[in-house]
Amino acid sequence: MSLPARLNEADLRLLRIFRTVVECGGFSAAEAELNISRPAISQHMADLEQRLGLTLCQRGRAGFRLTDEGEAVYDALLRLMAAVENFRTELNAVHAHLRGELNIGITDNLVTSPRMRVTRALRALKTQGPDVRVNIRMIPPSQIERGVLDGQLHVGIIPAGRTLPGLSELPLYDEVSHLYCAAEHPFFARPDQDLDEAAIAEADAVAPSGLAGTPQLRVTATAADREGVAFLILTGCYIGFLPTHYARQWEVPGLMRAIRPDLYGQTVEYQAVTLRSRHPNLVLSTFVRLLHEQE
Repeated sequence: MSLPARLNEADLRLLRIFRTVVECGGFSAAEAELNISRPAISQHMADLEQRLGLTLCQRGRAGFRLTDEGEAVYDALLRLMAAVENFRTELNAVHAHLRGELNIGITDNLVTSPRMRVTRALRALKTQGPDVRVNIRMIPPSQIERGVLDGQLHVGIIPAGRTLPGLSELPLYDEVSHLYCAAEHPFFARPDQDLDEAAIAEADAVAPSGLAGTPQLRVTATAADREGVAFLILTGCYIGFLPTHYARQWEVPGLMRAIRPDLYGQTVEYQAVTLRSRHPNLVLSTFVRLLHEQE
């Protein structure tokens, strides 16, 4: 018999024992080094010889001596171990010196989110790979998905939903949105208890472009992104949904307030998407791992 084409861990363990026996000069001297009994060493050597179909050494009253085949196997084993060590060294060097680009597509205005998993992951990536070049594009979710699919983007951060086939998903966090009006809007000075659903349904509302529909609101304006929604709300002419973390910058100074948060609230889950069939990329896999670690 011969050693299989693919070495398993048991094969490697037998080969390491063989190397120790050779370098110690025999079974007895190898006992202390291996911390196993001489009979166990003898059995391991017999197993290895059976696996290889070769007699590796002579042992007996005359002492321990390698056969010609044993010498050849020992020399080949040294080359194997050296190659494994070189591989380990080179792999460690790659991990220590991440290089390349990371192209990210992100839905607009997530930077104010208190759950900064993306930011923390990017900081950790920069620490591990100072030479990595990060490129961020703030674009709509549909463009992000297409960018990941066609290879322009390595990873995208988008609202969860019906993602396109071929993408892998990593849930990140939930985002809460409330319905807002500006200080100039007639609703601003009215207590919530005086604002019923019928009155709110009659008010002009702004919604993101392409939204299938905003239940219970009369949408008379649209905007391509959240900043556009905020612009129109701040005119005092429209009400609209904004993430609470994003609206806070106007809410704190009294320029905007939430309307009936007990009735009008939305929760959107955000996720990272990558191409399922993409060839392994160390920079990307490191970034995705770091996203996982930011729980």
